[in-house]
Amino acid sequence: MTFFEALEHRAKQVDSLLCVGIDPRGTDPAAVREECFRLVDATAEHACAFKPNSAFFEALGADGMTVLHDVIAHVPSCIPVILDAKRGDIADTAEAYATAAFDQLGAQAITLNPYLGGEALKPFLSRSERGAFVLCKTSNPGADEFQALGVDDATLFEVVARHAQEWNTHGNVGLVVGATDPEALARVRAAAPGLWFLVPGIGAQGGDLQASLDAGLRPDGLGMLINVSRAISQAGDPRAEAKRIRDQINAARATLSTSRASHSGFAQLARDLITSQCVRFGEFRLKSGILSPIYLDLRRLVTHPLILKRVARAYAAKLRELQFDRIAGIPYAALPIATAVALEMNRPLIYPRREAKDYGTKAVIEGDHAAGETIVVIDDLATTGGSKIEAIRKLEEANLEVRDIVVLIDRGQGAGPMLAEAGYRLHAVAALPALLDEWLRSGAISPAQCDEVKSFLDAGQADHRDTRAPGVAP
Repeated sequence: MTFFEALEHRAKQVDSLLCVGIDPRGTDPAAVREECFRLVDATAEHACAFKPNSAFFEALGADGMTVLHDVIAHVPSCIPVILDAKRGDIADTAEAYATAAFDQLGAQAITLNPYLGGEALKPFLSRSERGAFVLCKTSNPGADEFQALGVDDATLFEVVARHAQEWNTHGNVGLVVGATDPEALARVRAAAPGLWFLVPGIGAQGGDLQASLDAGLRPDGLGMLINVSRAISQAGDPRAEAKRIRDQINAARATLSTSRASHSGFAQLARDLITSQCVRFGEFRLKSGILSPIYLDLRRLVTHPLILKRVARAYAAKLRELQFDRIAGIPYAALPIATAVALEMNRPLIYPRREAKDYGTKAVIEGDHAAGETIVVIDDLATTGGSKIEAIRKLEEANLEVRDIVVLIDRGQGAGPMLAEAGYRLHAVAALPALLDEWLRSGAISPAQCDEVKSFLDAGQADHRDTRAPGVAP
């Protein structure tokens, strides 16, 4: 297994995200060895990983390095060991550091400093079976002196997170992100949605566990190693303290899982639609000539890649409940969305052309497909359902079967019942009336604006000659 496969296996096996830090403060090598052995033995059943800090062993001289080797060897083979050494150099020096960490000391992963650039990390990252946690946003009080500097449209720590994604060609890159700045942690998670984070700062440094998990935990409930050192090693009963912290982490994960499932994803979508200006409030004259107090334009998602990624994940959650062979996007607004969804799910995409080509292949449907396959249709919005039927007919004329249509927003103006009458099922990530309630709750709109839009929708002032709804960009 790769390092992160082994780490994930261990996390699930013992239901733990606890990383026990090994930071011995003794001065006698023999005593330090025994101290570390006792700590490992006491906490192993509750630890997802161990993280010995190389500095405290190096301070003991040659004997200390022997102790470090012995401590790593003493950790049960099923538990990953991360060497906290913060290495970062170039050429032969980096190669020597990698050899020392992995071959001589026997660590499965290491912390690295990216300041010298990607070339300094290559000797470590070239070993696909070994892991590397790259310093990104550290937990110390002076971290912002450099890490929070602005670089174009981001901070330096966000740039590091983006580069880590690029360096992760072997699936063996993680990030060090401190628990002392949950807002920054959330920004790093947005920049690196799938990477594992090594998270120091809980305990003696005062990091907030619940806020950190809320900011950084992946949707699968994994992706964070919560490092705790002194609070465990200096406890009267390290075994009991490790279990207590492991249980505390799991309780916070459970609470977060419940709240996320019920609200957080929806609230995030509501915020994203406002942030990207995919929804705007005011007075807008529509193609039909009607004045609308709301304007929806999901074409704007293409200029907000992080939001588009989250939207794709929201679609994917709905799509995983369905059975289908291919995704079909309806031109034009839904095509970028459908592409993002196809990439998120690694599923093939096709689309029916609005106008058949009168040259070349004269294709009506673009993309590979075979008669008899089941297609799920992706669109951005649902109003009356008319535009969906038109696209579905083209797919069915190619002997493709359509059962389900998935949209981001259902305006609640009759599309569901109309499509059901035609034999299709409509699924929506969100309903517009519920989004209005969330925007009102969050302060994005006033009570008067909310009432005005709801009255407008209830009145059904739609120009049904345009298959899109009032307030949708033509």
